[in-house]
Amino acid sequence: MTTSDPASSKAAAQPEFTNQPDTAAQPAAPRGIGPMVGAVFLMATSSIGPGFLTQTSVFTVQLGAAFAFAILLSILVDIAIQLNVWRILGVSGLRASELANAILPGLGWVLAVLVAIGGLVFNIGNIAGTGLGLNALAGLDPKIGGAISAAIAIFVFLSKRAGVALDRIVAALGAIMILLMLYVAVVSRPPLGEALKQTVMPEQVDFLVITTLIGGTVGGYITFAGVHRLIDSGHTGPENVRHLANSSIMGIVVTGIMRVLLFLAVLGVVATGVTLSQDNTAADVFYQAAGEFGLRAFGLVLWAAGLSSVIGASFTSVSFLTKQGFDEKKRSWLTVGFILISTVIYLFLGAAPQALLIFAGAFNGLILPLGFGIVLWAGWRRKDLLRGYNHPTWLLVLGALVLVLTICMGARSLTGLAALWA
Repeated sequence: MTTSDPASSKAAAQPEFTNQPDTAAQPAAPRGIGPMVGAVFLMATSSIGPGFLTQTSVFTVQLGAAFAFAILLSILVDIAIQLNVWRILGVSGLRASELANAILPGLGWVLAVLVAIGGLVFNIGNIAGTGLGLNALAGLDPKIGGAISAAIAIFVFLSKRAGVALDRIVAALGAIMILLMLYVAVVSRPPLGEALKQTVMPEQVDFLVITTLIGGTVGGYITFAGVHRLIDSGHTGPENVRHLANSSIMGIVVTGIMRVLLFLAVLGVVATGVTLSQDNTAADVFYQAAGEFGLRAFGLVLWAAGLSSVIGASFTSVSFLTKQGFDEKKRSWLTVGFILISTVIYLFLGAAPQALLIFAGAFNGLILPLGFGIVLWAGWRRKDLLRGYNHPTWLLVLGALVLVLTICMGARSLTGLAALWA
């Protein structure tokens, strides 16, 4: 792996393309580790939202220990995607939509619209999740709880130090989720031996389940949440490639731990033979594992997952729709508008939140190949956009294999999407 002299890279001619960021408006230098920690947890908490809690609970009930294979596959896909995305985008200093426009003018806006639509669908589910969380935690009406949570997210983006607030809040929410899921995973006493066996030798494989899980944890806006935060904070360029790589690895580790803990918690309850509620499976899991405390713990976990995902989905979706250098106050108000639209739709939505959350994951899984394919193409064919950085070939090969896998799984799951609403 080699990098060019940063000074000479900046002096190199840049190709003209629509959505080229205003370099004068970019931060001159990275500002400490706060944004890096925030980016790690923004990635992790965006991927472990209400959708993942719901999906994991529902699918573990359906597949039992065999769902461990889907968890493993989602983590492997996450590794291949995030190691490529963080390095390529971070080194280039371009958001995904900007990179796409550099490759083919207009392509970035197509990607931006698709991601924004997927982010909006997911955000409706995220707000629904916060409502369900506060319902379990404090008995509030889900719609009232969702509206309150949306107001908190809006406050984050309207605060004078929105970036700092974002970093600290998502880190705190992530820590709460990990600790509570660890507790429930321990008290539920899952069959670890069977889980390990099914991880590598599953009794059944469901492509819709795998695609939905990957879409809910990697797809759509989630792929780019963490690295877009680092780009905004100035942690870019070949000189920061080590920090970019380490941050992506930390995010993968945190995300993987959270996925495994939740799966084990649900599996421990399912293994007892208890029939779980179909309306709110995840809540019933925590209740069966730890009684009244478990139900309250679930409420807090779901609320934390929902709120952090509302913040992540809104921030990342709007980052696709705006250029770097865009007025920060205006971008904050656009983000607020995004949250308000999501909230209004949720308040008037008639569909069951659980079905919506599962559909959102599947939809974002279909968007994933396009966004990831663009990033890989830049790594292979557009090294001029990488400021002299040579991206490791083994990562590109690994990414290409995963890209083919996501395309195949997305194609096979298309017929299954309609069944969710049948």
